[in-house]
Amino acid sequence: MPTDCISYQNSGYFSPLMNDYLDQKTNLSSLYNRFPTLESFEAQILEKQNNFDNASRETLVTVLQKEYLKVETSAITGQNIKDLALQNTFTVTTGHQLNLFSGPLYFLYKIISTINLTTKLKAKYPTYNFVPIYWMATEDHDFEEINYFNFKGKKFRWNKESTGPVGRLSTDGLADFLEVYKLELGSSTNAETLKKLFEDSYLVHNNLADATRFLANALFGAYGLVILDADNADLKRHFIPFVKEELLHQSSHKLVLETAEKLKEYTIQVNPRDINLFYIEDTVRERILFEEEKYKVNHTKIEFSETEILALLENHPEKFSPNVIMRPLYQEVILPNLCYIGGGGEIAYWLELKSFFAAAKVTFPILLLRNSVLLATEKQAKKVDKLELNWGNLFSKQAHLVTTKTKELSDFPIDLADLKTQLQKQFSILYDIANKTDESFLGAVKAQEKKQIKGLDNLEKRLLKAQKRKLNDVLERITNLQSELFPNQSLQERQTNFSEFYLEFGENLIPALVQQLKPLDNQFDIIVL
Repeated sequence: MPTDCISYQNSGYFSPLMNDYLDQKTNLSSLYNRFPTLESFEAQILEKQNNFDNASRETLVTVLQKEYLKVETSAITGQNIKDLALQNTFTVTTGHQLNLFSGPLYFLYKIISTINLTTKLKAKYPTYNFVPIYWMATEDHDFEEINYFNFKGKKFRWNKESTGPVGRLSTDGLADFLEVYKLELGSSTNAETLKKLFEDSYLVHNNLADATRFLANALFGAYGLVILDADNADLKRHFIPFVKEELLHQSSHKLVLETAEKLKEYTIQVNPRDINLFYIEDTVRERILFEEEKYKVNHTKIEFSETEILALLENHPEKFSPNVIMRPLYQEVILPNLCYIGGGGEIAYWLELKSFFAAAKVTFPILLLRNSVLLATEKQAKKVDKLELNWGNLFSKQAHLVTTKTKELSDFPIDLADLKTQLQKQFSILYDIANKTDESFLGAVKAQEKKQIKGLDNLEKRLLKAQKRKLNDVLERITNLQSELFPNQSLQERQTNFSEFYLEFGENLIPALVQQLKPLDNQFDIIVL
């Protein structure tokens, strides 16, 4: 399976903040703990070892064993869960929403990055155990973000009402959805496998959390992946002191705002609330507000005095849900975690949190940008060669690509820069003459120069347009190929569901990706299947 690559920074698809993070610009150095290199994990292990409440390990293992009772667990995953009780075991974690049928392709890349990093760490530090964790975002409530996936250019959407945490959402109604999806899959062996996988995930399990756990385990259980649903009273009991601090003092708001000020030259990913917690029940997940000396649940009539809400926290910690600011802290409190792996947007908001972690006295994890991949078939790769393209060409914006290739394919130079230079030399002679006479002639020379330069600019544009018409056939083949690889002129990994490639490559797809992806290389992989 041939591979190629392009640096994240040169791909054109990453923000200035991510490019500067990858370049280790000094203005960001105070916002992360250690840059992700294999060698930096030694110090991270020692710091986490000295700053982790190992009492939470027993709870973690017990919760995971309960969650896996109804899941066929591989030997390696079962061993990984047991190993979490040991003080020399650490985790590498990625998180993701409960997108229907995994959502876009990068769901796979996140998890494979996590699995492969634990493998590299074990080889480098053999006296320790490393467990890959997929943290399911079961407490999210924005169902509209996750209720669909794209397959062969079509959007398959699950239309259902949802108001509470999505992990608790019933899977009733997905049988009709599956029937529609089946019609698109066909009847090949791989299609039948996909139908059964969808059915076993969503029609056998009662809620979205259980369905997603089954799906992720079916895809990655053989690699030892451990899937965690942290919407759990026993786990949240370990987080009570941090929730109490947030309710009484709202320290996260001030600290995160101060850090965001250091990032003002970039786009700020998230802004903190006064209280970064939700109140949660089966059909409710609403912000907790502090108004008129009362703690109120937004959009409801529920309210508490300080004494009442602290009593509720002690007795029912499961009713408190961290938002995007507090969730990373919750994760690092209950997991012996070394590294968080996420996309550019996720890493961006983690960079706002280091001072908050320091105040909470919780070790800040290493932040690693997940693998990004462009998958291409051999047929598409041959087209790239035949059209005399390189992968860098295909990553450029389509208008730029068309202009670049038009100039390359033209039999004569379309760029009239040389003529403009000659013209400016001729006008320099006129300027010498003009400077020896009155100002009115100087003004006439300037106006004429501007007019003629503008005329050449217009001719250049018309020449380019004419050549585009002349080369239309080959340019159309180029843009069609780019549109195949970059659907909607966006990254394939953000648009396409894995099932589209599984339909063609079947059970070889994930092993091939696991073999090829290197999580610490900081490059966008082009993989020809």
